[in-house]
Amino acid sequence: MSADDKIANKAQELKGRAKENLGDATDDERLQAEGRADQTEGNLRQAGEKVKDAGRKVKDAFKK
Repeated sequence: MSADDKIANKAQELKGRAKENLGDATDDERLQAEGRADQTEGNLRQAGEKVKDAGRKVKDAFKK
């Protein structure tokens, strides 16, 4: 996973947390839902990149 991808995915997760917290503070259910969605998307992207990294490691192990 490139460093840029890691940063972007983590930023999306943190943006989601901020939205959800703001939604909690203002009792805005729509903002809470958007925040949870952003967090989920960021987490899924991070998981996908980890799977890619693991696949590359396995591939590299067989090359040796």
